[in-house]
Amino acid sequence: MSQQPPIVDLRSDTVTRPTPEMYEAMRTAPLGDDVLGDDPTVHELEALAASLTGKQAAVFVPSGTMGNQIALASHCVRGDAAIFEEEAHILYYECGSPALIAGVLAWTVPSVRGLLDPGEVERRILKHTLHTPGTRLLCLENTHNRAGGTVIPMDYLREYRSIADRHNLKIHLDGARVFNAAVALGAPVSEITRSVDSVSFCLSKALSSPVGSLLCGDSDFIEVARQWRKRLGGGMRQAGILAACGLVSLRTMIDRLAEDHRRANDLAGGLATISGLGIPNAPETNIVMVQTDARADVWMRALRERGVWCYDFDPHRLRMVLHKDVDDAGIARAVEACADVGRSLIP
Repeated sequence: MSQQPPIVDLRSDTVTRPTPEMYEAMRTAPLGDDVLGDDPTVHELEALAASLTGKQAAVFVPSGTMGNQIALASHCVRGDAAIFEEEAHILYYECGSPALIAGVLAWTVPSVRGLLDPGEVERRILKHTLHTPGTRLLCLENTHNRAGGTVIPMDYLREYRSIADRHNLKIHLDGARVFNAAVALGAPVSEITRSVDSVSFCLSKALSSPVGSLLCGDSDFIEVARQWRKRLGGGMRQAGILAACGLVSLRTMIDRLAEDHRRANDLAGGLATISGLGIPNAPETNIVMVQTDARADVWMRALRERGVWCYDFDPHRLRMVLHKDVDDAGIARAVEACADVGRSLIP
């Protein structure tokens, strides 16, 4: 029997498997009890994350969603208003947690491909009065998931900081893929995070760790965040096993993100030649948004039958995400599978 070729899994960069170095790091990691504050590998990871982002401290959390929600709860008082881009991950994919956990009013701003107009942000800031909630927080997302991995330019980040300072706001960055943004901009991640008060980022996306995120900020903020982590059940015991993978991610997996970005452009270029598909915008990082003439769910099922997995993001839009476990041969297979589906859908 002929062996089936491996699946080309483009559903998300969360599907990556640990590297051999990560498995070895897990095996040999010095351990303690992180809830009791004595896991040395967690301490090392948190110190490295704080250093890379230019912040005073960091806390290791199980997920990006938890990191974001802890940030909202730590920055805000129940009943405060916070400003979000209208399709922000925090609002779209975190199960209503801003209302349920932090008790904040979500004040949304439309955008162009995830990029907020600074003037529109400033116009939506509310002063606390007898009748209105005060705006305490601006939330940004970089890269922006639903916009297709778009990057916030540095001058916009500086303008948001200026607005926040004028109105005494804090800024939290949902930086699940902020290292992708840094690589795309050709700048250290600390240049991006300089403009924000706190940042969460995922180890378990394109950085390829199996589990975990970091929330970074000043020391007082992180002390409050640790209490919220405990409240939400995010305290883990011998968490150094997982933190060891995070150290490998931050030391060895950042520069290679450029390969994912290059492959995203290669994939987009190949798909743009296929009848029934379109690429409205060239990918900026590792996410390719694909417009489909036929229904996207039809494309998704047909591609899955051909060993290429992706998601129907909207009725006529597919999302494909590049990561370390998709190589050039996988890109070629994905393009050929799409061409085959395109031929089958032509009347």
